[in-house]
Amino acid sequence: MLGPLLQPEISELFQKRNFTPIKELIEDWTPADIADLITSLPETDQAILFRILPKNLETDTFEYLEFDVQSSLLKAMASEEVSEILNDMSPDDRTALLEELPANITIQMLNLLSPKERAIANKLLGYPENSIGRLMTPDYIAVHEDWSVKEVLDFIREHGRDSETLNIIYVLNEDGVLVDDIKIREFLLSPLHKKVFDLMDDNFVFLSAYDDQEKAVESFKRYDRIALPVVDSGGALIGIVTVDDVFDVAEEEATEDIQKLGAVEALDEPYNTISLSQMIKKRAPWLSVLFLGETLTSSAIGLFEEELARAIVLTLFIPLIISSGGNSGSQAATLVIRALSLGEIKITDWTKIFKREFFTGLALGSILGLLGFLKITITQAVSGFYGEYWLLIALTVGFALLGIVLWGTFIGSMLPIFLQRLKFDPATSSAPFVATFVDVTGIILYFSIAVLLLRGTLL
Repeated sequence: MLGPLLQPEISELFQKRNFTPIKELIEDWTPADIADLITSLPETDQAILFRILPKNLETDTFEYLEFDVQSSLLKAMASEEVSEILNDMSPDDRTALLEELPANITIQMLNLLSPKERAIANKLLGYPENSIGRLMTPDYIAVHEDWSVKEVLDFIREHGRDSETLNIIYVLNEDGVLVDDIKIREFLLSPLHKKVFDLMDDNFVFLSAYDDQEKAVESFKRYDRIALPVVDSGGALIGIVTVDDVFDVAEEEATEDIQKLGAVEALDEPYNTISLSQMIKKRAPWLSVLFLGETLTSSAIGLFEEELARAIVLTLFIPLIISSGGNSGSQAATLVIRALSLGEIKITDWTKIFKREFFTGLALGSILGLLGFLKITITQAVSGFYGEYWLLIALTVGFALLGIVLWGTFIGSMLPIFLQRLKFDPATSSAPFVATFVDVTGIILYFSIAVLLLRGTLL
């Protein structure tokens, strides 16, 4: 944690181009803090700082950098430096970098790898995009079930240095099929003569290389592991996925869902680096759809032109009515979408969700309807603004609020489930989309209630 405190001092040394003290200051920093320091510097200084890093920190620090900084550093370095870093990177982090680069640059980067590392990179890149295979690393410790504890510990001493994690040791049968995973503490605390199969409980969790990365996020959350094994279609162990890579996936998925909830197509790159043209391209389609949807609201109002001409007072409550329906729908949509993404509910639970949201909407609508009724009643008592038919106007607004909030809650809760049932992303039923839809139907509901209650008086 010392790194952030010294950043101003290092920035001053950079301005003076006094690099020797900088190297001494940062040699005990963590790679994450050094990566933050590099990112905070101007682009022209980022490559300079990276080059003065001790060799043992270069690769680890590089893995913590954002893609745009990594890309900038790769351009600034000689081929030999790039080759050294790429060969030292963990396979999963290297795959994440290579899949973001343009195809022609990726080919150049692959050619800088050693034959062994190139084979690993090509294999990982050969899995479908967003599959678990793209996340895994082949650096793990696997032993056979007939080994003794002593043989396992000797094997770990010889090969453990290159393993991504040593917390879990994976057990294979004679065909290379995963049959168990055992915590290393079991080996450390067991007699040396004991066999691996004596420690096995046949209770283990695994992932398939072709599963979607979202499944890895769910599995890590459910089983509270720091690493999970990945198997092929025959059950053979081919790699492991670690929790740090899953955190990145979870962050990307959450960001994408949040952007969709705001009626924006997923940006796929950081906000501060995306081009203006791409930003417009991502936002314009949804905004245009919402604009066309809102034109239906004016059309709905036009259907009741005669009623508005007779009772202009009804126009005062249009913003109140449509905003209440849109807000209730947006609330319900956000809650259901998030619950779906967390696995708290499934589409088969739709009847339970319907009942819950019906009574919730009824209660919320009653509260807002009562507030609307009281607002008109108090205004009438103070100023007499609404005239002799104030009670009917208050009832119209009260019942309209009850109906539109109930309707908005229903639409907001059921639409995400309906979309997921059709294999669409429920986040696309964004809050603005739900609000726009409820606006149109809310106007119709409002004036229908007004015609029913005010016929023969104001109408």
